[in-house]
Amino acid sequence: MRFIKYSIALLALAVAVGRPAFAQNLTAPPPLSPVQNGPAQTAAAPAGSTDGYQIGPEDVIEVDVLGQSDFRSRVKVKSDGTVPLPYIGSVQAQGYTAITLAQSVASRLKASGIFSDPVVNVEVVSYSSRYIIALGEVGSTGIVPVDRAYRLSEILARVGGIKQTGANYVILTRPGMPGMKLSFDNLAKGTEQDDPLVQPGDKIFVPKADVYYLSGAVNGAGEFALNEALTVRKAIARAGGVRPEGSMNKVKIFRQGREIKRVNLETLVQPGDSIVIGERLF
Repeated sequence: MRFIKYSIALLALAVAVGRPAFAQNLTAPPPLSPVQNGPAQTAAAPAGSTDGYQIGPEDVIEVDVLGQSDFRSRVKVKSDGTVPLPYIGSVQAQGYTAITLAQSVASRLKASGIFSDPVVNVEVVSYSSRYIIALGEVGSTGIVPVDRAYRLSEILARVGGIKQTGANYVILTRPGMPGMKLSFDNLAKGTEQDDPLVQPGDKIFVPKADVYYLSGAVNGAGEFALNEALTVRKAIARAGGVRPEGSMNKVKIFRQGREIKRVNLETLVQPGDSIVIGERLF
């Protein structure tokens, strides 16, 4: 009997000693290191912020916290890339997108103990730092904000393409570099090497096409763009052909104020030519 009591006592002692070790095996694993997306990143542009318009100097942004109307601020980004905000002072904004800046501001507010779980929203009200300029014979000239990497063909699509009066090429000018003349056909049908990426500060210019003039006994007299090698026959066809009283054998071309000799339907049209279709005798 004494042996049994002694064995029970030893067993109880073993359980008591082993309990902490057993409990330690059931404890949760150590927490993951928090992602540092707050103050530690305010000195430089955040990584991975290229998706979306990157805020820069002179841009105007609006920052507000959900349910906290006294925090709402509409501010212009300073030349050093910062903006002043209530409670937390100067905040780096340059290089951030609206989403990443909202995350940074939320982290600052939370770290400062001002709000426990703030929901921050940032909107770019006025784009002034990252844009290109579209000029010339395009659908809509003006400033085009760039919020990601765009190819030239995409920018042309955004501004409404090239007008009928536009040339079949685009001149891309970049600060500090000579202009590049790029064929529209290559932009539309070529490879990525034929369709360069634009950069903030670029200018794209589509000049007015060379023109020729068609008048007389033709269905569609007027001014026409000359963007390809064109014969008189094709020029007349583009204008809808001659009228019933017109004659394909009565064609005159005036070039630089003078009538040229030996004209036929295969004569190549030159920029500025004035083509006159005469009428039949009967």
